[in-house]
Amino acid sequence: MKTPLITTLLVLTHSICLAQYEYEPSSTYPFGQPNPNAPEQIKDFAPMIGMCHCKSENRTSDGSWAAPVDMTWTFAYLMNGMAVQDQTLKTDGKHSGSIRQYDADSSRWYVHYYSSSAPATAPLSYWTGNHESGKITLYKPQQSPQGIDGFSKLTFYDFNENGYRWIGEWVNIDESIVYPFWKITCKRE
Repeated sequence: MKTPLITTLLVLTHSICLAQYEYEPSSTYPFGQPNPNAPEQIKDFAPMIGMCHCKSENRTSDGSWAAPVDMTWTFAYLMNGMAVQDQTLKTDGKHSGSIRQYDADSSRWYVHYYSSSAPATAPLSYWTGNHESGKITLYKPQQSPQGIDGFSKLTFYDFNENGYRWIGEWVNIDESIVYPFWKITCKRE
């Protein structure tokens, strides 16, 4: 029996689409792959690609650390391996994620953040930065509650085969004042 033309066209179209998006998550690569046409910096987040079980700790209003919250943090290549997306799922119901794109013209990462506790009704918050000295450090201008100019500073560090660590800090302009407000420790699944 001859294969109908429409079936042949559908199979051919499906094959072309698969080849066109070969770096997307798949059954073989559940977290995608870096696209060889992406800037080399796409691999900066390679130590985080996959899923980790983490402990997330935030400062309370009195300045003490709240009890750790269990979460999973999943990183994957998206946009056919041209960007990195992450997602957190926390047992307290406050979930979040980011889209991470490297801009070769400015030689910087741009990380756009979103959260289930504060749906985006305006442009997404974003941080910029780079991978240097074994750390990925990102900054966003932000004043302290006292009105001091500074930055929200986010740092990924202590990468190893078992996981990584992350810390969120407020720092003044010259980083002589450092106030940690959030820390996360992740263990690879």
